[in-house]
Amino acid sequence: MNKITQLFNIKYPIIQGGMIWNSGYKLASAVSNAGGLGLIGAGSMYPEVLREHIQKCKKATDKPFGINVPMLYPNIEEIMKIIVDEGVKIVFTSAGNPKTWTSFLKENGITVVHVVSSSKFALKAQEAGVDAVVAEGFEAGGHNGREETTTLTLIPMVRENITIPLIAAGGIATGRGMLAAMTLGADGVQMGSRFAASTESSSHDDFKKTIVETREGDTVLTLKELAPVRLIKNKFFNEVKELYATCPTPEELKTLLGRARAKRGMFEGDLEDGELEIGQIAGLIHDVLPVETIVHNVMSEFQVAKEEINKFDF
Repeated sequence: MNKITQLFNIKYPIIQGGMIWNSGYKLASAVSNAGGLGLIGAGSMYPEVLREHIQKCKKATDKPFGINVPMLYPNIEEIMKIIVDEGVKIVFTSAGNPKTWTSFLKENGITVVHVVSSSKFALKAQEAGVDAVVAEGFEAGGHNGREETTTLTLIPMVRENITIPLIAAGGIATGRGMLAAMTLGADGVQMGSRFAASTESSSHDDFKKTIVETREGDTVLTLKELAPVRLIKNKFFNEVKELYATCPTPEELKTLLGRARAKRGMFEGDLEDGELEIGQIAGLIHDVLPVETIVHNVMSEFQVAKEEINKFDF
């Protein structure tokens, strides 16, 4: 057992990212049943929808699972109350100050993990009393850090600065990627894009097909004036690019973005006008697979890669 499997009482140190419009109870329970830690993504759910997914997840797995909560959520108090009322034992917080909710969650017997994009924020999370951090590199899909620090450099720098367990995220979808991250100092990994392209993901089939077709260089980090987001280049992105040529104000960018752009793209399958959030690692994802197969493949490749490293003789 390592620090992450012990912390969450799971078989493998693999966490499924709590992605908006992808991470419903079907995905979370499937990952937990396969030996990892499944997360329900609260960021795209109304409070009562989240409650329903928690209740369904409890029926679908007897293994540990958690909730990912972006702290910019407008109904955050209601969300936290539901999490406590429903007896959820693991919460991943993101997009906000970890001090705001960590004490409340810990007082209610909940294990707390905070998502960061820099050593500075990892230290702040540790000081706030979280049980572990997810350090997410620039390669990651969806909302991202402004620092543009890659996973390869971020993980050892965060490891040097904190003593609590460290989960690596951003650009990891294979057993080799998992081994690399753990060699750099991570105790486990969080994977988003690979699980987005799974049978159990709640996203639209056309979005899943697009992930598989995405190649190196097809994603870009943009909209830094609002909240940096990595997405697939499409008609919507081209409109953003054209607007940038006019030196727009943040208000003009907000007007173009509008509302529910990510829902249109990932959940409803609007590949032209929707926001299609995915990581750079999509270029290595060639198929939509059941979660059980994904976890099996990752762990098999991890073991093979570990044995290959042991053969280096210099």
